[in-house]
Amino acid sequence: MPATSPAHPRRRRRTNRLLVTAAGVLTVGALAAAALPGSASAGEQGGKGQGHGHGHQHGRYQDVQLLSFNDLHGNLEPPTGSSGRVTELQPDGTTKTIDAGGAEYLATHLRQARKGNAYSITAAGGDMVGASPLISGLFHDEPTIEALNKLDLDVTSVGNHEFDEGAKELARLQNGGCHPTDGCYTDKTFQGADFPYLSANVLNEKTEKPLLKPYWVWKKKDVKVGFIGVTLEGTPNIVSAEGVKGLVFKDEVETINKYAKELRRKGVKSIVALIHEGGFPASPNYNYDCDAPGAGDGISGPIADIAKNVSPEVDALVTGHTHNAYVCTIPDPAGNPRMVTSAASFGRLYTDTTLTYDRRTGDIARTAVKSANHVVSRDVPKAPGMTRLIDKWNTLAAPIGNRAIGYISGDIVKDGTESPLGDLIADAQLAYARTLDPETDLALMNPGGVRASLTYAASGAEGDGVVTFAEAFTVQPFANTVNLQTFTGEQLIQALKEQVSGSNEAAPKILQVSDGLTYTLDLTKSGADRVVTDSIRLNGEAIDPSASYRVATNSFLAGGGDGFTTLGQGADDLVGDDDLKALEQYLTANSSAGSPLAPPAADRITIVK
Repeated sequence: MPATSPAHPRRRRRTNRLLVTAAGVLTVGALAAAALPGSASAGEQGGKGQGHGHGHQHGRYQDVQLLSFNDLHGNLEPPTGSSGRVTELQPDGTTKTIDAGGAEYLATHLRQARKGNAYSITAAGGDMVGASPLISGLFHDEPTIEALNKLDLDVTSVGNHEFDEGAKELARLQNGGCHPTDGCYTDKTFQGADFPYLSANVLNEKTEKPLLKPYWVWKKKDVKVGFIGVTLEGTPNIVSAEGVKGLVFKDEVETINKYAKELRRKGVKSIVALIHEGGFPASPNYNYDCDAPGAGDGISGPIADIAKNVSPEVDALVTGHTHNAYVCTIPDPAGNPRMVTSAASFGRLYTDTTLTYDRRTGDIARTAVKSANHVVSRDVPKAPGMTRLIDKWNTLAAPIGNRAIGYISGDIVKDGTESPLGDLIADAQLAYARTLDPETDLALMNPGGVRASLTYAASGAEGDGVVTFAEAFTVQPFANTVNLQTFTGEQLIQALKEQVSGSNEAAPKILQVSDGLTYTLDLTKSGADRVVTDSIRLNGEAIDPSASYRVATNSFLAGGGDGFTTLGQGADDLVGDDDLKALEQYLTANSSAGSPLAPPAADRITIVK
């Protein structure tokens, strides 16, 4: 990579388009979600999403359009497989699958949605970067920040993945500058984000001040809308310890309520919370009626409790994190209706919300709020500027990304309680671990670390069935290492029970297991009892609680991530190479053009429902 270029003055922001008021102290160096876009005086935008509420326009009132999305994860190119599709409910009750996503199409859809709306804001709910495909991840997500600048994003909250590379790297994404290790990738210094990242509930441990700005105010003429940004309080449980070192994550509700009061003291009464925490919808269809039979009945999970407790001073919640789609009305603590939205993930949807601003009170007329999710379909023209940006970074990534590393005979998907791809990755880590220690017994892989399926159909010119390095990078983009630890049989059983108990009881995280480990998961039971202890076998033999077992995991799990505290308590640690290298070596060793690898059967965990 080229040497680091010298620092230079920041370029001017888009101050001709809006005025910005911000509070907070930058304490680093010099950075559930969904969004709420809506239609202004021109009326509702087109689309098939299920809308809620209504909009209006009088001299006293001004409709403000809020366009939003969440959990982009650097998906600049159209995502593939199930990650690139949404399901739409049809009027006759049937469903239709639609290919969706891609920054070139998202840019066009957002620009079309803004037409006729003089008062339009674009916001995001976190995880814009991190766990990204190679075109972005290889360059520390600089391409995604450049793309978001081109999308005219106005503001976003941080998400947990914004902390994958730590607070200093987040500050670099916000402020610009070349990467401290890899330097500059082109002859131009990285400029950073044109939009503010908000981190109201992320504090510097020493100063106890927000890492980045806690809130931001959009203003046009006499209309002011404040945005408060938070990520889930449990971020330290799902990010590597190094990524959140020196940081404290506070309660989402308490933080939002604190800054809502501060905004109102400053005369800002229209407030939107950008919350990187989400819920679980009752339907997989993006346009289902979340309020049938009653308000908010179609959604459960953390965001439901948050929405019921966030101050009535907040007028709408843009959420994310769970990668689900919903547009719900959940009453605030005062019993007033309030919109809660999420636009799935990977740029497949955007939310269009109308916030009707009352000039007399300076607040949002809640009864007039209207919102719907819309598909980022691929039947619109590509935005040329975005195409040029993607082509630029693809040219730099191509020598690395286009290299063939393996061959498969069919799709190897990441979906399911036990997934074929999860099993493949666990097998790859076991095989790699045995090159370090031949006595390694098994490998365990966290499901959240499997980011995309391997598809048989070619993604480029490589040909069907060919797995490229870029595709494998998209599957495992975190640069975790493969770690070996020794556990007692009792600890191993406890780790398996932690999949469905403790912090994972409400939303189980089922570990993907290597060949030879089998057990029964009884979902008719509750808590830790769902893992049937007597069924746990390794190569057909029962686990001996007093015996020792050598276990391979990635560094995230080895640090106790995802609520697996027991996996952070192993002995005789041995740190290996990158987990992606383990997958590459396994594919290369076990497949060829003439003998491609078949999808694993995913039959190691017996599930009782």
